[in-house]
Amino acid sequence: MLAHEKEIAEYEKTLKLLKEQNQTNALWSEEEFVHFETKLDSLKNKVYSQLTPWDRVAISRHPARPKSLDYIRNICEEFTEICGDRLFADDHAVIAGIALIGGEKFMVIAQEKGSDTESRLHRNFGMMHPEGYRKAIRCMELAAKFNIPVLSLLDTPGAYPGLSAEERGQGWAIAHNMWAMSRLQTPIIIVLIGEGCSGGAIGMGVGDVIGMLEHSYYSVISPEGCASILWKDVKKNQQAAEALKIHVEDLISFGIVDDMIPEPLGGAHLDPAFVYKGVKEFVLEKWSFLKEIPLEALVERRYQKFRKLGEFVVEEKGSLL
Repeated sequence: MLAHEKEIAEYEKTLKLLKEQNQTNALWSEEEFVHFETKLDSLKNKVYSQLTPWDRVAISRHPARPKSLDYIRNICEEFTEICGDRLFADDHAVIAGIALIGGEKFMVIAQEKGSDTESRLHRNFGMMHPEGYRKAIRCMELAAKFNIPVLSLLDTPGAYPGLSAEERGQGWAIAHNMWAMSRLQTPIIIVLIGEGCSGGAIGMGVGDVIGMLEHSYYSVISPEGCASILWKDVKKNQQAAEALKIHVEDLISFGIVDDMIPEPLGGAHLDPAFVYKGVKEFVLEKWSFLKEIPLEALVERRYQKFRKLGEFVVEEKGSLL
């Protein structure tokens, strides 16, 4: 349970207990229970309207939040997985395959964290190795060969930082993917469904359209990592989360993200079907738009989109002499 959800959980627990007791000893009327439910709704609206940036980071990491496999199972009518990078091994932190979504073919590339202890270890908590990035770009190039659009689902705390990954060229793999995706001759749709952290995300995040779930986050570093570097104190994570401007409304204003995909009140984990529907509609809507753009113009548009990131304006306030 998240910190901001405790008051709501206590109210719900008390209300449930009252309803159970009322079945054997009717002390409360239906009108009174309607009043209690209304107060609960008001409490939820109050709590969820006052979420801090750190609260939203916590929501993006909620254990019950839908993962990439959940989206694949719920928005794809068909899915055929493709494994391996043909050089070293199959990275289980990334899932790739050809899918049918709304009757349209897509190459789906998805970062997967896992949903329980066993699967999280198997998926390395969504932290990809170099072979994962090579698998991703291999499948994207296959998609371009057969004129199939790419859907990339981002959800990672970052690329795997261990020695084995560095020995196999982690930085080069991420850089190569960014370069190759910027030139890929097919439409690319990016959707951030949870954490989009560091180069681990951008190595699969160069696309024509970037959508982001309401409580996901996208950042060059995690709030904890930022706090440990700037303030030498991980406990400053809440301050870092606010300073980094990592949520969708800020990123849209910066031109980094194009669209927000709404979540149910309190987060995707409270109504997964709602977000499955929203993501599917977003993907099909953007595909219908992108497929009308000539490939040459599409690739140039993608290149310019990322070249413009990080622009700033210097205002002159008088002579320095």
